[in-house]
Amino acid sequence: MYGEAIYAIAQVSDLVPRGSRVVIFREIYWVFLVLGTLVGVVVVGYMLYNAYRYREYDGREEAADRPRLGELPTGGGKGRKLFLSFAISAVIVVSLIVWTYGTLLFIEQPSTAAASEGEETLEIQVVGRQFIWQFVYPNGHTTTGELRVPADTRVTLTVTSDDVFHNFGIPELRAKADAIPGQTTETWFVAERPGEYTAHCYELCGTGHSEMKATVIVMEPDDYERWYANASGNATNGTGGGNATRPNGSNATGGSNA
Repeated sequence: MYGEAIYAIAQVSDLVPRGSRVVIFREIYWVFLVLGTLVGVVVVGYMLYNAYRYREYDGREEAADRPRLGELPTGGGKGRKLFLSFAISAVIVVSLIVWTYGTLLFIEQPSTAAASEGEETLEIQVVGRQFIWQFVYPNGHTTTGELRVPADTRVTLTVTSDDVFHNFGIPELRAKADAIPGQTTETWFVAERPGEYTAHCYELCGTGHSEMKATVIVMEPDDYERWYANASGNATNGTGGGNATRPNGSNATGGSNA
């Protein structure tokens, strides 16, 4: 309830940054960096000012307002300075929390985010198995260890698992979601330019966990359309890493090891 209210306020005031996850997380980083630096400069600068003002040196006359050890400060407008500093700090902290929370809600709701920007999305199902990733496209075509997507297109991933807990993540694209047996989670990303990335499993899932990888190939939209048009509903193996063998000796495509 409160999260939806914060999200609605942020949307109405257009405070939530738009774009790919990479762009959004970069803006969050810069906001925290700038505000943190500003607060640090004010605090350290005020400390250095007072250290210089009340420094000890020969011939210095005792200042009437100099604080003494163990003495409560006097003056200052009966606490107005302290109240003002607390009020400004509270406004900054609360505003930062609300803005960050609203931004993260925008990121973690793929369908809402896409609808708000009027974008069409490509929906792909991701299935984790020890120790491979399989990708199911809207036409039923399935690939193992290789995910192909068009550039500059919002891609929504519906992630699940067929055996144990996994976690699917593409660090370069800031996409990450849990793969839980019997449940689905969603994440999304927009790859702004063609290239190759590597998806990893970030949940310890067995002896082959470190090799549970997949290659993410971002293609030009026209090239992707041609590839997708020629893709059938059959399963194909990609070039992604990972041990496709399950602990019981059978491989992930249903066969068995010789």
